[in-house]
Amino acid sequence: MAGLIKREDIDAVRERADLREVVEQYVTLKGAGIGSWKGLCPFHDERSPSFHIRPQVGTFHCFGCGESGDVIAFLMGMEHTSFQETVEKLAGRLGIELRYEDGGKGPDKAEIGRRQRLLDAHKIADEFFQQALQSPEAQIARQMLTGRGFTREHAAQFSVGYAPKGWDNLLKHLRSKGFSEEELTETGMFSSGSRGIYDRFRGRLMWPIRDMTGNTVGFGGRHLYEEDKGPKYLNSPETAIYKKSQVLYGIEHAKRHVAKQRQLVVVEGYTDVMACHVAGVETAVATCGTAFGEGHIRIARRLISDEGGAGEVIFTFDGDQAGQQAALKAFKEDHMFLAKTFIAVGPEGMDPCDIRQHRGDEAVKELINSKTPLFEFAIRAKLREFDLNTIEGRVGALRATAPIVGGIKDPALRPAYTRELAGWLGAEMDDVARAVTYAQKHQPSPQQEAEKASASNPPSGQRRESPATDPRGGRGFARPDTRDPAVLMERQALEVILQHPTHLTAEQWEEIFTVRFSAPAHQAIHDGVRIAAASASDPRNWVNAVRDEVPEPIKSFVSELAVTALPTNSDEHLEKYCQSILNRLVELKITHQKANLLGRLQRMDPARDPEEHQAVNRELMELEQRRRALREAEWA
Repeated sequence: MAGLIKREDIDAVRERADLREVVEQYVTLKGAGIGSWKGLCPFHDERSPSFHIRPQVGTFHCFGCGESGDVIAFLMGMEHTSFQETVEKLAGRLGIELRYEDGGKGPDKAEIGRRQRLLDAHKIADEFFQQALQSPEAQIARQMLTGRGFTREHAAQFSVGYAPKGWDNLLKHLRSKGFSEEELTETGMFSSGSRGIYDRFRGRLMWPIRDMTGNTVGFGGRHLYEEDKGPKYLNSPETAIYKKSQVLYGIEHAKRHVAKQRQLVVVEGYTDVMACHVAGVETAVATCGTAFGEGHIRIARRLISDEGGAGEVIFTFDGDQAGQQAALKAFKEDHMFLAKTFIAVGPEGMDPCDIRQHRGDEAVKELINSKTPLFEFAIRAKLREFDLNTIEGRVGALRATAPIVGGIKDPALRPAYTRELAGWLGAEMDDVARAVTYAQKHQPSPQQEAEKASASNPPSGQRRESPATDPRGGRGFARPDTRDPAVLMERQALEVILQHPTHLTAEQWEEIFTVRFSAPAHQAIHDGVRIAAASASDPRNWVNAVRDEVPEPIKSFVSELAVTALPTNSDEHLEKYCQSILNRLVELKITHQKANLLGRLQRMDPARDPEEHQAVNRELMELEQRRRALREAEWA
């Protein structure tokens, strides 16, 4: 068993890991001031970004749910790996050789984390299938791709492969790579029979399903042979690394385009994703054998930075009954988006792959551009359930559709669709408007229902109050009241000290070490600063070093201070701000010292001890000179 990783090697991993680069594999970030970035928190569902990172000091903090920490903590939370597994994974990426306490060594294959072994097996299988696509046996698979309008280059772009016929081709290959029977069973790539395990995918065209970071976590296979009596499409079962509700096919290709264009196109199949990307619609993804649900929505919202309603999500469904049902299912989840949601139905019910094959790339783009608002589709679908030629049918249709119109988030669109609904029904505008208003007041929208449920059952581990409004900073530490100017100054000083320690001179460090903070939580962090400064070396380890030295209840508060945006807009302004805050902190210290000396002076009898009286006066004059010098420096 491997021993504990040496502390200096853990610090080296933190120092060399680029926090922004790691976080951007999961979250779309945008600038939030000098050296600061923000995005939608990956740890809880939110509508406006409260997740901040500051790469220079290697720290993240969410002002919504309170999650905070360094690059290691972030990956542990995202990938559900242990501390040691996470450090080892990062070290492998960075080319850092880890050392272990008591002469221990790093883990061998038998000790590698279960998750990593599963990822390794899928990576090898992915390569195996791609290579098999070039074999003579795979001619039928290549012909199918060619028949759908895809070239060898397109197949390579999406890593399309072929699972050979036979019961144990992949099984033998992975066994030769050192994988045990237990590990192979856990991959989901094999089925079990009376004689043991055998290949799940046989004689199929294969697509690798990858997560946001590009790791292959599962597969989808299309049947090719008449004798194959299995389903047309066969997907991997859920495993420790593959959760259908949390994966979107093509996301590794689409994520940067989605973030840039703030658009997500949801199609139904693997070839539809390929067709869209080849045609220039590079924001396309697909679900993997399951409906588009809450887990997918969270992925989408993080990528399009879903705030202010500026983004758009476009669903493409077949025009048949199943496609309509899928569209209506998506509409039920519409309330979870701030982005506008649309539906695009192909001509004659064709999917994007058919459209590209028969009408070309431009027709695929035209399909997406011809999108219809999803709530309009839902209204029209509901109207088709009633006989609008009868009074009873029109009344029933109005009762069924008024809540849909009432649930439209955009207040400018709601009255416009009220008028449209009146026209579709052939009803009086006032009657429809009253029905919509009544529906708003008496029938909670899906969004209100979701918010009500969320309030009564907050997600596990999520706080009801954000750290920014929590009146307590932890047991025994009242949250500092920054309405007090002196307490506000203390907070601002700690923000500077944590975020920009290299801006402090040796003299300023000496001054700061002797300052006493009035707020207990601030003083506890200040104590941590003094201890951490004795051994800190790299700025990216600085905040973590301070966090290690403060009481547990205020560790998150340290991260909050380390990512709070400073009121600066240039490097020059930043330097002036830092110096100004630190000078004012020292000035506050001088003011306290002067107050103590003045009190002492008032208690003294000059006639009884003239020398001490003069010494105190001289000390007061020196303090005043220092105070004035600080003021002059600030105005220089």
